[in-house]
Amino acid sequence: MKPGSTEMNDDIRIGSAEAIGTGILVIGGPGTAIFATGGFNAGLSVGILGVSLAFGLSLLCMAYLIGRISGCHINPAVTIGMIVTKKLDAAKSAPYFIGQFVGGIVGAGIIVLILTGTDGYFTQAQDAGFASNGYGSHSPGGFDLLSVAIIEIVVTAVFVLIVLGTTSERGVPNGFGPIAAGLGLALVHMISIPVSNTSVNPARSLATAVFQGDWALGQVWAFIVFPAIGAVAAGGIWMVVGEADSA
Repeated sequence: MKPGSTEMNDDIRIGSAEAIGTGILVIGGPGTAIFATGGFNAGLSVGILGVSLAFGLSLLCMAYLIGRISGCHINPAVTIGMIVTKKLDAAKSAPYFIGQFVGGIVGAGIIVLILTGTDGYFTQAQDAGFASNGYGSHSPGGFDLLSVAIIEIVVTAVFVLIVLGTTSERGVPNGFGPIAAGLGLALVHMISIPVSNTSVNPARSLATAVFQGDWALGQVWAFIVFPAIGAVAAGGIWMVVGEADSA
C-alpha cells in the first residue's frame, strides 16, 4: 500500500471516525455516571435510567454523525459481529479496533481533565470506581463472576443482533437504524447496570479501567472476553436467522 493511496486514506478516515465516536460515547455514558449520579451532589442523580439513556443517545447521535464514514461501530463487539457475519472483511478491521480503544481512552482522559478542576474530585471518582465494570465486591449489586459472565454475554448478543438487524439490506427503513441501535443500547444498560455496571463494549471498559487504576484493571479481562463471546454468538445466530451480507 503506497502512502497517499485511497485505501490508506480510508483507513485513516475510518480509524479517526471510530476514535471520535468512541470518545464521545465514553464522555456521554461513563461521564454521565460519574458527574450526574449523586457523587458530587447528593441531590442530583439521573439514576440508572438517565445513565442508560446517556449511552443510548450518545450512540444514536454518533451513528448519524459518522455512520456514513465507518458505519459507527464504536464498539469492538460490534466489529466482531460484523466480521463473523462477513459484513466486514477481517483484514480491514484494524482501523476499527485501534480507533475504538484509542478513542475510548482519550474520552476517559477528558473526563479526568474535567475532574482535576476541583481538588479531590478525581480521587473521589476513582474511589467510587470511575464508572468501571466489575464483579464480586465491585459489582453494583454484588453479583459474582458467573452472573456477570452470563449477563454480559447475553446482553451483548442482544445488542449486536439489533445492530446486525438494523444494518441488514432488509432492515429498518433508511435513516431509522440509529434510533433502533440507540434504544437497544439504552435497553441493555437498564437491564445490566445493577449486575456489572454494563460493558457490552470492551473499549469502554478498558477506557475507564485505565483511569480507575486499581481493581478495575485486574477485572477488565472479563469485560473484554465476555462481550467478545456475546458478539460471536450474535454473529452465529444472525447467520442462521438473517440474510447474508457480504463485506
